[in-house]
Amino acid sequence: MAKQMSMTILLVVVLTAVAVVVKVTEAATYVVGDSTGWAVPRNNPTFYTTWTSGKRFSVGDVLVFNFMSNVHDVATVSRADYDACAVDNTLSRETTGPYNYTINSTGTHYIICTIANGGHCFGGQKLTIRVGNSTGGTSPASSPTGSPTPTGSPTSPTSPSDSPSPTETPAGSSSASSLAATLPLVFMTIALAFFY
Repeated sequence: MAKQMSMTILLVVVLTAVAVVVKVTEAATYVVGDSTGWAVPRNNPTFYTTWTSGKRFSVGDVLVFNFMSNVHDVATVSRADYDACAVDNTLSRETTGPYNYTINSTGTHYIICTIANGGHCFGGQKLTIRVGNSTGGTSPASSPTGSPTPTGSPTSPTSPSDSPSPTETPAGSSSASSLAATLPLVFMTIALAFFY
C-alpha cells in the first residue's frame, strides 16, 4: 500500500514538472521591428502595426528594443497619450538601448518614442501590444493593466517592456531560473519515493 502511494506521489511530481517545463517554453523573445529595430519607420507610419499583426503576446515574453542610446527611447504611456503622442506624462521611460521589456501583465500596452517632443511617435515610432489569450495586434481595446518588468535596467524598478526569420525564441533568464528552482524539488521527491 505504501509503495502504491509512493508511486502515485512520484507520478504527480513528474506531471507537475512536465507542466512547469511546458509553461517555461511558452515564453518568447521578439525583436521589435525585426531587422529594422526600434526606429522612425521611413515612409511607412503603420510599420509597427503591421509588425504586430498575427503575433500572440503572453506574460513572460520579452520585447527587445534595438536602438542607439539617447537617439531613441522606449516610453510606456496611457492610451490617450499614445493616441496624441503626448510625452509629458510617461509611465516609464528607458533611454539606454538595447532595452529588454519583459511583459508581466495582461491587457493592452502602449509604447512610444518621446524623442523630438513626440516627433518620432508622430512619424510612426509607436507600438501597441495586446497581451493575453487574444492575438497580438494594434487595435487598442483597453488601457494598460500593469507595468512590465525590465530585464536590462536597474534604474527603473517598474518600467514596462531579431531573431533570424522567426521572431520568437524561448525566453531564457527568468523562465530558466524558475525551472532551475523546481528541478531540485522534483529530484528530491523522486528519491524519497524510492526509499518509502
